[in-house]
Amino acid sequence: MTRSRISGYKNMPNGKSVDKQTIKRLISYMTKYKLKFGIVIVCIILTSIVSAVSATAIRILIDDYITPLIGTTNPSYDGIVKVISALSAIFIVGVIAAFLYSRIMVDISQGILNKIRNDMFCHMQKLPIRYFDTNSHGDVMSHYTNDTDALRQALSQSIPQAFAAVITVISVFVTMISTSIYLTLFVILFLVFQLYCAKIVASKSSRYFIEQQKSLGELNGYIEEMINGQKIVKVFCHEEKAKEEFDSKNEMLRENAYKANTFANIIMPMMNNLGILQYILLAIVGGALAINNIGGITIGTIIAFLMLSRNFNTPISQVSQQMNFIVMSLAGAKRIFELLDEKIEEDDGYVTLVNVKYENGNLVEVNERTGIWAWKHPHQDGTLTYTELTGEVELNDVDFGYTEEKIVLHNVTLNAKHGQKIAFVGATGAGKTTITNLINRFYDIADGKIRYDGININKIRKPDLRRSLGVVLQDTNLFTGTVLDNIRYGKLDATDEECIEAAKKANAHHFIELLKDGYNTVISGSGEGLSQGQKQLLSIARAIVANPPVMILDEATSSIDTHTEVIVQKGMDMLMQGRTVFVIAHRLSTIQNSDKIIVLDKGRIIESGNHDELIAQKGKYYQLYTGAIEMD
Repeated sequence: MTRSRISGYKNMPNGKSVDKQTIKRLISYMTKYKLKFGIVIVCIILTSIVSAVSATAIRILIDDYITPLIGTTNPSYDGIVKVISALSAIFIVGVIAAFLYSRIMVDISQGILNKIRNDMFCHMQKLPIRYFDTNSHGDVMSHYTNDTDALRQALSQSIPQAFAAVITVISVFVTMISTSIYLTLFVILFLVFQLYCAKIVASKSSRYFIEQQKSLGELNGYIEEMINGQKIVKVFCHEEKAKEEFDSKNEMLRENAYKANTFANIIMPMMNNLGILQYILLAIVGGALAINNIGGITIGTIIAFLMLSRNFNTPISQVSQQMNFIVMSLAGAKRIFELLDEKIEEDDGYVTLVNVKYENGNLVEVNERTGIWAWKHPHQDGTLTYTELTGEVELNDVDFGYTEEKIVLHNVTLNAKHGQKIAFVGATGAGKTTITNLINRFYDIADGKIRYDGININKIRKPDLRRSLGVVLQDTNLFTGTVLDNIRYGKLDATDEECIEAAKKANAHHFIELLKDGYNTVISGSGEGLSQGQKQLLSIARAIVANPPVMILDEATSSIDTHTEVIVQKGMDMLMQGRTVFVIAHRLSTIQNSDKIIVLDKGRIIESGNHDELIAQKGKYYQLYTGAIEMD
């Protein structure tokens, strides 16, 4: 039940910061939205200008319109009304611009995330089985949920706010210089002190945000694993053990999240308090300069500068706060890109599967479905040959290991003729399923040759190879949809009649008819409401509708009760006629009629022959059949 987990942080030891390559790749997703980004930038600039202009307008209002009216007997307020009206118009423009760029950024961010999710899913379809065997499914899911959600937060809020803050700081700074050099110098000196304090806190925060994303992925992987194995947990009464491990992983996430958010939450209050201190000191310094008539500072200048100071400090505080979210999102982006960088399944095949028909005794390729398939084999001299697909499989001295250091199959040689039923028998781990995985090219062999209809399978394109093979696994995999949809998964263009006929051959028709809506009954991906035997019958029907010349049955009836097995076996026997069939079974009663039974032990073939021949040899198969020894 436990899977080895390969973290998405191979290139980030000890929480190393996100590299520049991640940022560049993220920017590449944004290039599609150049026009919209241009509008956003214009709106942000307008919003920033409003902040700067409003302070200048306040200074003019006080110095040129309010101060002169002090002490007058018949004051005129026309000028004040005009300035306030202008200020109102300026603020309205700022509000509209802010609203517009916020809405556009939501559209941009969702578009980018849509493209990223699509790229991840499409890339995932190309990854080899090895990747899913060595990575927690929950951790893979975390790329689609936690990592993309962190990225959404940054794209829709943090990044535009940070950019707006930078533009605002620049525009306000220019206005400050034009207002008072002396007060600007004071603000700059205080700003250096603020940034130094923020840098110390932010450097600690970013490291823990990266660790937080990693811990979250591992926790999701464990939860997914426990959900899938809940029955096993309860059967062996391992609830407490499972809870202990969950508590350990949950505590690791809590600790990393605590540290990340502790430092992140310090930044904003710290910057706000330092901003208030600056505000007070600025008022004192400005008042002293005005009293001593230094730098031409007036009451309006001081008030305007206090506004500019606030507009200057607030964006800096926001940037400090948003940087934590940006770092967290970049950590998620790095994990996403590491998934996208996973090496896809190699396929150097060039032999394809095509529809053919006979003309004058020769095979001719056609576009319509004829029911006759052939391997289209191009040669170096430019000629083409067509070999009819019959399903003859040959293994010659095949060695294989999941790692180079540990070989699990040794010198496996067998020849499955067209229409033969080949059964594999042996203890768990003997290599039975591994052989069928090699025929599918889920894994590539270390040495030897595998030929399909006389063609080296390395020359055959993997999609074409797998299209010619039907597989029924011990673990059933149904999909959310109708019963018909699940059967049709074996052949997407199959008609309803073909699906129903396949169900009849699998002896699933009777129980399907008893369902609430028959073949149109909607079932969940887990097959809730169906027995294990019924789910397996649907899997068998799905393989039947594909109508492949080679069928692989990996303990397909092991989860079916004895009575149901008899019914299924009759249908399977009819289905097997004219096909090459590889059967893996623990119940020896289901393989007695096999043309050849291969007995495996520790990755080696130790016996081979039909039932009667192996019984006569009185070897390992005889001992298993008579119960002298039990199959592990």
